Amino acid sequence: MIKILGFLLVFGCTFGGLVLTAGMEKALHLLTGVILPSAPGESLIILGCAIAAFLIGNSMHVVKASLGYMKRMLNPEAYSKADYLELLSLLFVIFKMAKTKGWLALEQHIENPHDSEIFKAFPNFQKNHHAEVFLCDYLRIISLGNDNPHEIEALMDEEIETIQTGEEHPSHAVQTMADGIPALGIVAAVLGVIKTMASISEPPEVLGKLIGGALVGTFLGVWFAYGIFGPMASAMGARAETEVKYYKVMKVCILAFLQGCAPQVSVEFGRKILHHDVQPTFGEVEEATNNVPTFA
Repeated sequence: MIKILGFLLVFGCTFGGLVLTAGMEKALHLLTGVILPSAPGESLIILGCAIAAFLIGNSMHVVKASLGYMKRMLNPEAYSKADYLELLSLLFVIFKMAKTKGWLALEQHIENPHDSEIFKAFPNFQKNHHAEVFLCDYLRIISLGNDNPHEIEALMDEEIETIQTGEEHPSHAVQTMADGIPALGIVAAVLGVIKTMASISEPPEVLGKLIGGALVGTFLGVWFAYGIFGPMASAMGARAETEVKYYKVMKVCILAFLQGCAPQVSVEFGRKILHHDVQPTFGEVEEATNNVPTFA
Protein backbone atom coordinates (compact mmCIF):
# COMPACT_ATOMS: atom_id res chain seq x y z
CA MET A 1 0.00 0.00 0.00
CA ILE A 2 2.79 2.43 0.88
CA LYS A 3 4.39 1.85 -2.53
CA ILE A 4 1.16 2.86 -4.30
CA LEU A 5 0.92 5.92 -2.06
CA GLY A 6 4.49 6.83 -2.99
CA PHE A 7 3.79 6.66 -6.73
CA LEU A 8 0.62 8.74 -6.28
CA LEU A 9 2.66 11.33 -4.39
CA VAL A 10 5.16 11.51 -7.27
CA PHE A 11 2.33 12.41 -9.65
CA GLY A 12 0.61 14.71 -7.17
CA CYS A 13 3.74 16.62 -6.14
CA THR A 14 4.84 17.08 -9.76
CA PHE A 15 1.57 18.67 -10.78
CA GLY A 16 1.22 20.45 -7.44
CA GLY A 17 4.64 22.03 -7.85
CA LEU A 18 3.68 23.21 -11.34
CA VAL A 19 0.51 24.81 -9.95
CA LEU A 20 2.43 26.54 -7.16
CA THR A 21 5.04 27.98 -9.48
CA ALA A 22 2.81 28.92 -12.42
CA GLY A 23 -0.69 29.25 -10.95
CA MET A 24 -3.64 27.01 -11.67
CA GLU A 25 -4.68 28.65 -14.94
CA LYS A 26 -1.16 28.76 -16.39
CA ALA A 27 -0.43 25.22 -15.14
CA LEU A 28 -3.51 23.86 -16.88
CA HIS A 29 -2.56 25.73 -20.05
CA LEU A 30 0.97 24.23 -19.97
CA LEU A 31 -0.38 20.80 -19.18
CA THR A 32 -3.03 20.70 -21.90
CA GLY A 33 -1.30 22.90 -24.45
CA VAL A 34 2.33 21.72 -24.31
CA ILE A 35 3.04 18.75 -22.01
CA LEU A 36 0.18 16.36 -22.80
CA PRO A 37 0.28 16.88 -26.61
CA SER A 38 4.04 16.19 -26.63
CA ALA A 39 4.06 13.43 -24.00
CA PRO A 40 2.91 10.45 -26.14
CA GLY A 41 5.63 10.86 -28.76
CA GLU A 42 8.34 11.72 -26.25
CA SER A 43 7.29 8.81 -24.00
CA LEU A 44 7.37 6.41 -26.93
CA ILE A 45 10.95 7.39 -27.73
CA ILE A 46 12.12 7.26 -24.10
CA LEU A 47 10.25 4.22 -22.78
CA GLY A 48 10.29 2.33 -26.06
CA CYS A 49 14.06 2.62 -26.37
CA ALA A 50 14.54 1.90 -22.66
CA ILE A 51 12.48 -1.29 -22.84
CA ALA A 52 14.22 -2.32 -26.07
CA ALA A 53 17.62 -1.83 -24.43
CA PHE A 54 16.39 -3.78 -21.39
CA LEU A 55 15.42 -6.70 -23.65
CA ILE A 56 18.75 -6.54 -25.51
CA GLY A 57 20.83 -6.49 -22.35
CA ASN A 58 19.10 -9.26 -20.39
CA SER A 59 18.12 -12.89 -20.80
CA MET A 60 14.49 -13.97 -20.97
CA HIS A 61 14.86 -15.42 -17.46
CA VAL A 62 15.84 -12.00 -16.08
CA VAL A 63 13.03 -10.31 -18.01
CA LYS A 64 10.45 -12.69 -16.55
CA ALA A 65 11.97 -12.41 -13.07
CA SER A 66 11.85 -8.60 -13.31
CA LEU A 67 8.16 -8.68 -14.22
CA GLY A 68 7.54 -10.98 -11.28
CA TYR A 69 9.41 -8.68 -8.92
CA MET A 70 7.38 -5.68 -10.10
CA LYS A 71 4.31 -7.46 -8.74
CA ARG A 72 5.94 -8.73 -5.57
CA MET A 73 7.64 -5.46 -4.61
CA LEU A 74 4.30 -4.16 -3.25
CA ASN A 75 4.92 -6.54 -0.34
CA PRO A 76 8.36 -5.59 1.05
CA GLU A 77 8.86 -8.88 2.93
CA ALA A 78 9.04 -12.18 1.06
CA TYR A 79 8.24 -14.13 4.23
CA SER A 80 6.01 -13.31 7.18
CA LYS A 81 6.54 -13.95 10.87
CA ALA A 82 4.35 -17.06 10.55
CA ASP A 83 6.57 -18.37 7.75
CA TYR A 84 9.67 -17.99 9.90
CA LEU A 85 7.96 -19.60 12.89
CA GLU A 86 7.18 -22.57 10.67
CA LEU A 87 10.76 -22.73 9.37
CA LEU A 88 12.26 -22.58 12.86
CA SER A 89 9.83 -25.24 14.08
CA LEU A 90 10.77 -27.53 11.18
CA LEU A 91 14.47 -27.08 11.90
CA PHE A 92 13.84 -27.78 15.58
CA VAL A 93 12.12 -31.07 14.71
CA ILE A 94 14.96 -32.09 12.39
CA PHE A 95 17.66 -31.22 14.92
CA LYS A 96 15.81 -32.99 17.73
CA MET A 97 15.47 -36.18 15.67
CA ALA A 98 19.12 -36.00 14.60
CA LYS A 99 20.21 -35.57 18.23
CA THR A 100 18.07 -38.36 19.67
CA LYS A 101 18.04 -40.91 16.83
CA GLY A 102 21.00 -39.94 14.66
CA TRP A 103 21.22 -38.55 11.16
CA LEU A 104 20.33 -41.88 9.57
CA ALA A 105 16.83 -41.60 11.03
CA LEU A 106 16.31 -38.57 8.81
CA GLU A 107 17.37 -40.33 5.62
CA GLN A 108 13.86 -41.33 4.50
CA HIS A 109 12.61 -37.77 5.06
CA ILE A 110 15.54 -36.16 3.26
CA GLU A 111 15.41 -38.46 0.22
CA ASN A 112 11.68 -38.07 -0.32
CA PRO A 113 10.49 -34.84 1.33
CA HIS A 114 7.19 -34.79 -0.60
CA ASP A 115 6.06 -37.98 1.19
CA SER A 116 7.74 -37.17 4.50
CA GLU A 117 5.44 -36.83 7.49
CA ILE A 118 7.82 -34.22 8.91
CA PHE A 119 7.69 -31.96 5.87
CA LYS A 120 3.93 -32.50 5.44
CA ALA A 121 3.47 -31.04 8.91
CA PHE A 122 4.93 -27.76 7.60
CA PRO A 123 2.99 -27.17 4.35
CA ASN A 124 4.20 -23.65 3.57
CA PHE A 125 7.80 -24.78 3.63
CA GLN A 126 7.00 -27.88 1.61
CA LYS A 127 5.54 -25.67 -1.14
CA ASN A 128 8.81 -23.71 -1.31
CA HIS A 129 10.65 -26.01 -3.71
CA HIS A 130 13.99 -24.16 -3.78
CA ALA A 131 14.21 -23.85 0.00
CA GLU A 132 13.27 -27.50 0.42
CA VAL A 133 16.00 -28.60 -2.00
CA PHE A 134 18.52 -26.31 -0.27
CA LEU A 135 17.77 -27.77 3.16
CA CYS A 136 17.61 -31.41 2.08
CA ASP A 137 20.85 -31.18 0.11
CA TYR A 138 22.81 -30.04 3.16
CA LEU A 139 21.11 -32.50 5.48
CA ARG A 140 22.06 -35.23 3.00
CA ILE A 141 25.69 -34.11 2.96
CA ILE A 142 25.78 -34.07 6.76
CA SER A 143 24.09 -37.48 7.04
CA LEU A 144 26.75 -38.93 4.73
CA GLY A 145 29.38 -38.04 7.30
CA ASN A 146 30.62 -34.57 6.35
CA ASP A 147 29.60 -32.65 9.46
CA ASN A 148 32.54 -30.22 9.58
CA PRO A 149 30.86 -26.86 10.24
CA HIS A 150 33.61 -24.87 8.49
CA GLU A 151 33.34 -26.88 5.29
CA ILE A 152 29.53 -26.72 5.34
CA GLU A 153 29.66 -22.98 5.99
CA ALA A 154 32.00 -22.37 3.06
CA LEU A 155 29.78 -24.36 0.72
CA MET A 156 26.63 -22.64 2.00
CA ASP A 157 28.20 -19.21 1.54
CA GLU A 158 28.99 -20.03 -2.09
CA GLU A 159 25.45 -21.23 -2.80
CA ILE A 160 23.77 -18.36 -0.98
CA GLU A 161 25.94 -15.90 -2.90
CA THR A 162 24.77 -17.52 -6.13
CA ILE A 163 21.14 -17.31 -4.99
CA GLN A 164 21.60 -13.69 -3.96
CA THR A 165 23.13 -12.77 -7.32
CA GLY A 166 20.18 -14.33 -9.10
CA GLU A 167 17.62 -12.62 -6.86
CA GLU A 168 19.29 -9.20 -7.19
CA HIS A 169 19.77 -9.38 -10.97
CA PRO A 170 16.25 -8.04 -11.77
CA SER A 171 16.75 -4.97 -9.57
CA HIS A 172 20.17 -4.31 -11.13
CA ALA A 173 18.67 -4.65 -14.61
CA VAL A 174 15.89 -2.18 -13.84
CA GLN A 175 18.38 0.20 -12.20
CA THR A 176 20.55 0.09 -15.31
CA MET A 177 17.50 0.95 -17.38
CA ALA A 178 16.67 3.82 -15.00
CA ASP A 179 20.23 5.14 -15.30
CA GLY A 180 19.90 5.29 -19.09
CA ILE A 181 16.47 6.90 -19.27
CA PRO A 182 17.67 10.52 -18.68
CA ALA A 183 20.00 10.18 -21.67
CA LEU A 184 17.11 8.88 -23.76
CA GLY A 185 15.17 11.95 -22.63
CA ILE A 186 17.94 14.07 -24.13
CA VAL A 187 17.63 12.06 -27.36
CA ALA A 188 13.91 12.85 -27.46
CA ALA A 189 14.65 16.52 -26.71
CA VAL A 190 17.24 16.73 -29.51
CA LEU A 191 14.75 15.30 -31.98
CA GLY A 192 12.30 17.97 -30.81
CA VAL A 193 14.93 20.66 -31.37
CA ILE A 194 15.55 19.31 -34.88
CA LYS A 195 11.83 19.55 -35.53
CA THR A 196 11.85 23.11 -34.18
CA MET A 197 14.79 24.15 -36.35
CA ALA A 198 12.93 22.85 -39.39
CA SER A 199 10.17 25.34 -38.52
CA ILE A 200 12.42 28.31 -37.78
CA SER A 201 10.38 30.57 -40.04
CA GLU A 202 7.28 30.16 -37.90
CA PRO A 203 6.13 33.01 -35.61
CA PRO A 204 7.44 33.15 -32.00
CA GLU A 205 4.26 31.73 -30.43
CA VAL A 206 4.55 28.61 -32.62
CA LEU A 207 8.27 28.26 -31.99
CA GLY A 208 7.66 28.63 -28.26
CA LYS A 209 5.33 25.63 -28.25
CA LEU A 210 7.75 23.60 -30.35
CA ILE A 211 10.66 24.36 -28.02
CA GLY A 212 8.49 23.61 -24.98
CA GLY A 213 7.47 20.30 -26.54
CA ALA A 214 11.12 19.44 -27.13
CA LEU A 215 11.97 20.12 -23.49
CA VAL A 216 9.20 17.76 -22.43
CA GLY A 217 11.54 14.95 -23.49
CA THR A 218 14.21 16.04 -21.01
CA PHE A 219 11.57 16.49 -18.30
CA LEU A 220 10.04 13.05 -18.85
CA GLY A 221 13.45 11.34 -19.02
CA VAL A 222 14.52 12.68 -15.63
CA TRP A 223 11.04 12.21 -14.15
CA PHE A 224 10.70 8.59 -15.28
CA ALA A 225 14.22 7.75 -14.08
CA TYR A 226 14.15 9.27 -10.60
CA GLY A 227 10.41 9.28 -9.89
CA ILE A 228 9.39 5.85 -11.21
CA PHE A 229 12.04 3.36 -12.32
CA GLY A 230 14.79 4.22 -9.83
CA PRO A 231 12.51 3.74 -6.80
CA MET A 232 11.13 0.56 -8.38
CA ALA A 233 14.65 -0.84 -8.66
CA SER A 234 15.34 0.00 -5.01
CA ALA A 235 12.12 -1.69 -3.89
CA MET A 236 12.95 -4.78 -5.95
CA GLY A 237 16.42 -4.91 -4.40
CA ALA A 238 14.99 -4.68 -0.88
CA ARG A 239 12.55 -7.46 -1.67
CA ALA A 240 15.39 -9.62 -3.06
CA GLU A 241 17.27 -9.21 0.22
CA THR A 242 14.32 -10.67 2.14
CA GLU A 243 14.20 -13.63 -0.28
CA VAL A 244 17.82 -14.47 0.57
CA LYS A 245 17.33 -14.00 4.32
CA TYR A 246 15.28 -17.21 4.44
CA TYR A 247 18.32 -19.22 3.31
CA LYS A 248 20.62 -17.39 5.71
CA VAL A 249 18.38 -18.39 8.62
CA MET A 250 18.70 -22.06 7.62
CA LYS A 251 22.45 -21.66 7.33
CA VAL A 252 22.87 -20.09 10.78
CA CYS A 253 20.66 -22.70 12.46
CA ILE A 254 22.41 -25.66 10.82
CA LEU A 255 25.88 -24.35 11.65
CA ALA A 256 24.90 -23.71 15.27
CA PHE A 257 23.64 -27.28 15.58
CA LEU A 258 26.79 -28.72 13.98
CA GLN A 259 28.88 -26.75 16.47
CA GLY A 260 27.14 -28.53 19.35
CA CYS A 261 24.24 -26.27 20.30
CA ALA A 262 20.99 -27.81 21.50
CA PRO A 263 18.07 -27.77 19.03
CA GLN A 264 16.28 -24.97 20.90
CA VAL A 265 19.43 -22.86 21.01
CA SER A 266 20.21 -23.57 17.35
CA VAL A 267 16.89 -22.14 16.14
CA GLU A 268 17.40 -19.16 18.45
CA PHE A 269 20.54 -18.32 16.47
CA GLY A 270 18.42 -18.15 13.33
CA ARG A 271 15.72 -16.06 15.00
CA LYS A 272 18.22 -13.41 16.04
CA ILE A 273 19.27 -12.50 12.49
CA LEU A 274 15.72 -11.73 11.32
CA HIS A 275 14.44 -8.23 10.62
CA HIS A 276 12.44 -6.94 13.56
CA ASP A 277 9.17 -6.60 11.63
CA VAL A 278 9.10 -10.37 10.93
CA GLN A 279 11.12 -11.58 13.92
CA PRO A 280 9.11 -13.70 16.36
CA THR A 281 9.85 -13.32 20.03
CA PHE A 282 11.75 -15.91 22.04
CA GLY A 283 8.48 -16.88 23.69
CA GLU A 284 6.69 -17.34 20.37
CA VAL A 285 9.43 -19.62 19.07
CA GLU A 286 9.47 -21.59 22.32
CA GLU A 287 5.69 -22.02 22.21
CA ALA A 288 5.79 -23.08 18.55
CA THR A 289 8.55 -25.65 19.12
CA ASN A 290 6.81 -27.01 22.21
CA ASN A 291 3.66 -27.61 20.18
CA VAL A 292 5.24 -29.40 17.22
CA PRO A 293 4.01 -32.97 16.65
CA THR A 294 6.15 -35.94 17.67
CA PHE A 295 7.48 -38.12 14.86
CA ALA A 296 8.55 -41.72 15.11
